[in-house]
Amino acid sequence: MAKARSVFTCSACGYESPRWVGKCPDCGAWNTMEESVAAEKPATGKIAAKQRPGSGAMPMPLKDIPEDVALRSSTGISELDRVLGGGIVEGGLMLIGGDPGIGKSTLLLQVCDHLARDGRRVIYISGEESARQIKLRARRLGIESDIWILAETALDAVEEKIRSLQPDVAVIDSIQTMYRPEMSSAPGSISQIRESTSLIMRLCKETGTSMFLVGHVTKDGAIAGPRILEHMVDVVLYFEGDRQQDYRLLRAVKNRFGSVNELGVFRMTGSGMQVVENPSEELLSHRAKGSSGSVVFCGMEGSRPLLCDVQALTSPTFFGTPRRAVKGADSGRMALLLAVLEKRANVRTNNQDVYINVAGGLELSEPAADLALCAAVASSLKDQAVGPEIAVMGEVGLAGEVRTVPQCERRISECSRLGFTTLIVPRANAGRIHPTDGVRIIGVDTVAQAFSILF
Repeated sequence: MAKARSVFTCSACGYESPRWVGKCPDCGAWNTMEESVAAEKPATGKIAAKQRPGSGAMPMPLKDIPEDVALRSSTGISELDRVLGGGIVEGGLMLIGGDPGIGKSTLLLQVCDHLARDGRRVIYISGEESARQIKLRARRLGIESDIWILAETALDAVEEKIRSLQPDVAVIDSIQTMYRPEMSSAPGSISQIRESTSLIMRLCKETGTSMFLVGHVTKDGAIAGPRILEHMVDVVLYFEGDRQQDYRLLRAVKNRFGSVNELGVFRMTGSGMQVVENPSEELLSHRAKGSSGSVVFCGMEGSRPLLCDVQALTSPTFFGTPRRAVKGADSGRMALLLAVLEKRANVRTNNQDVYINVAGGLELSEPAADLALCAAVASSLKDQAVGPEIAVMGEVGLAGEVRTVPQCERRISECSRLGFTTLIVPRANAGRIHPTDGVRIIGVDTVAQAFSILF
């Protein structure tokens, strides 16, 4: 009997090495090499060719391939349908990751409830909780539909139950707890996750069952396991949000069936996840009107315009180096904007501590928020409030110029719907927008010009 051979696999990219190294030669990550047992080499020659499995598919011209539209079914939760691109695709494999306690299992149990009430056969497979624990959670959420529950970690038994039950949708919570008994490595190891995901993916395509996989995340926020895990699935979703706040954000970072730019907004309550129908209104509901350092900005999350409150606070520093604290925006980008304010708009912050916050726990990554951030800093420094009916948007360049922003008409339409009557936008955008009744659109070329209008 041949001796088992060990290999070291990078948990970040899947690179294999016959010996341990501190730095992965492929992706450059440190201390990511984990030991596992190498799989036996497949046989070669004519005998192996006869035993080699395959689907038996034949090549055909591209024009002769039928254009079948993927069958979708609604989850019963509008925000999740938005992020998925319209609903669950038959035979799709979806991966949801997020911090512990963020609400992944709660949301998926609610999805199972909606699907079961629509007459679909649903099975919830848990490797972390017992059937009684799931029963207690379902009772707290008010779920009484006919959902099949299976507490199992052996993937061979899970495959057998799925093939016999033939469910429409299956949930596996979580992929890191599943293991294949014929492999000697422990559950959660790189080899187990890779082989388990491969078997589940093949099971999805053969049976047509749509599956949700719950994935643990590392301390860096990435899904635990090899990077190939995200490559194999069809959809990768991330649950974001601070557990100290009620809001939860669901983003798609990969979607073979739809856009990856959509955002779903939920509120965590004692009875489960609730959809936030109007996120802009919710985020601005507690805004301190008439206070300096507060500016409203309209960002775009996919096809959805989202208004948020950008806040800044400046105070004289008592140390040699002023402090910069940024939450909800890129700190490097904020340092660049402060330099532009010093040089181009005569706004001195070299002796001021500057604190930036985006209310509601949102993360602003688009450059269109530059002008709003600059206006918030100037408002706090001058101690002059920006009018409560004013919204600001625009990208700021190093010369102090205000550049165009994409989808400006949709942003203006959302601002108008929520009662904002004065909009400060780049002049290039203002010239291409048809005026709206009751809304004054002011185009600006530079940051200094915008400040002369605001203050």
